[in-house]
Amino acid sequence: MKTLEVHSQSKEEFIDITGKAKDFVDSSGVRNGLCFIYVPHTTAAVTINENADPSVKRDIISTLKKIVPDSLPYSHLEGNSPAHIKASLVGPSTSIIIENGELALGTWQGIFFCEFDGPRRRKVYMRALSV
Repeated sequence: MKTLEVHSQSKEEFIDITGKAKDFVDSSGVRNGLCFIYVPHTTAAVTINENADPSVKRDIISTLKKIVPDSLPYSHLEGNSPAHIKASLVGPSTSIIIENGELALGTWQGIFFCEFDGPRRRKVYMRALSV
């Protein structure tokens, strides 16, 4: 297992971790299997989406802000209920097939750590398994 440290710079941000995941798979020696990526935080998530055009990340964040506005009368006293809800909607984990030592991502796909309550120091766990 690999623990990746991620340092977010703003309240909401998508950080491309594709290169780190590829490096991890290379060093794991797994030729055919699965790469699991898990975020152990309640106000952060991980997703796979387009990494060629940065406007896609901005559009996703903007849409999530509209779906889960900061202005609702939330009960959670810490004031970060929107971050918890966004993290639940996006999800804490993903898995990617490893084929011939490579992540089987599509041409435009990248793996993103999703910060919803930053800036913070976060962890991402990665594990590669042969199957």
